[in-house]
Amino acid sequence: MIPRYALPEMTAVWSDERKFELWLKVEVAVVQAWGDQGVIPAEDVRLVVDNARVHVPDVMRYIEETHHDVTAFLRSVADSLGPESRWIHYGLTSNDVWDTATCLQMLEALDILEAKTKRLREVIARRAVEHKDTLCIGRTHGVHAEPTTFGMKLAVWVEELRRHEERIDLARKQIAVGQMSGPVGTHASVPPSVEEDACRRLGLEVAKITTQVIQRDRHAFYLNVIAGIGASLEKFATEIRGLQRTDILEAEEPFDEGGQTGSSSMPHKRNPELCERVCGIARTLRGYAITGMENVALWHERDISHSSAERIILPDATGLLDYALHIFTGVMDGLVVYPERMQRNLERTQGLIYSSKVLNALIESGLKREAAYDIVKSNSMRAWREEVPYRGLLEADPRVEERLTSEQLDAIFDPRAFLVHTDETFRRLGLA
Repeated sequence: MIPRYALPEMTAVWSDERKFELWLKVEVAVVQAWGDQGVIPAEDVRLVVDNARVHVPDVMRYIEETHHDVTAFLRSVADSLGPESRWIHYGLTSNDVWDTATCLQMLEALDILEAKTKRLREVIARRAVEHKDTLCIGRTHGVHAEPTTFGMKLAVWVEELRRHEERIDLARKQIAVGQMSGPVGTHASVPPSVEEDACRRLGLEVAKITTQVIQRDRHAFYLNVIAGIGASLEKFATEIRGLQRTDILEAEEPFDEGGQTGSSSMPHKRNPELCERVCGIARTLRGYAITGMENVALWHERDISHSSAERIILPDATGLLDYALHIFTGVMDGLVVYPERMQRNLERTQGLIYSSKVLNALIESGLKREAAYDIVKSNSMRAWREEVPYRGLLEADPRVEERLTSEQLDAIFDPRAFLVHTDETFRRLGLA
């Protein structure tokens, strides 16, 4: 998590301080569970609960000696206790603590991401309603197709983010688990009843069967959900980037004319740099998702090949998505929209965008589709080559004149004729 792309709340989740706090929380929950079994005396349980602490600088210093995070951590905790320290980590192996606590961190990170995904959805929904009837050209293959509205473009994003919120819920279910199953998952050193008790205290479900680790398909799914949200953000940002092109300029990132600069050499530049940043972050997130999937295959009951990768990809993936959601929400909240430019662009093709309506009207008049298509296409190609109004060519074509009245052509060449169901679509989305 490089400082440039790190926000304080997410940074705190993945800090050493928080990690060791959660390790201690897991250890204390297990001590309490052993106490419920009558294995650890009640007084020792009380002393652990009341007095167990971890001092991060000491842990870091002990790591230099032990070359092992967990033993260094246990030594620091023991420093805060008396003889009752012998019960800390009783029956456990390192990953019982590490994996369970990491799941708690992942859940805390997911809480932040869920809130910011919802916030972005709300902002985009507001802008969608604002521009529900703002006419613009729809493009396929980058080429003018038919009229739509800017609000319709944004409403598509609203529903996409709702699907991601559902996936976040699935990721939460996958990762809200803990384990205390011992060195190879057989519960030889800690019975399932202790595991169940401790997980209950931590607010986690029990991973029903494990090896020495919680299986990494769970983590891979979590990272793929994060990458999926990033991919949608890239899609949204790419649309804004395209619309901000000088020759289109239908929408634009907010720009502080007072102090912001777009180029070191060209003072006129107003670049979509925030959206471009989102796109780059999304590509990085997909890389982390691939690493997460490669971590699924470990040797036998466990190796350590996943560990070094997870130290990077879990904080970075959640941190980068947190940052991308933050800046893109700002983009959408302050997005500058140019309806007049949208209208000018709508008219740039001299009316060719109404060709489908003309085609349908000719078919309805009794022409075979092939004949109608030929009439529409031949006039379209001429309008395109000669840059003349399409409607004028149709009115001069006797094959059209004999079938379509001027009033019918008026209705055909009305851009709002394409949008009669816009309100219904917004009602479907609960945005009406």
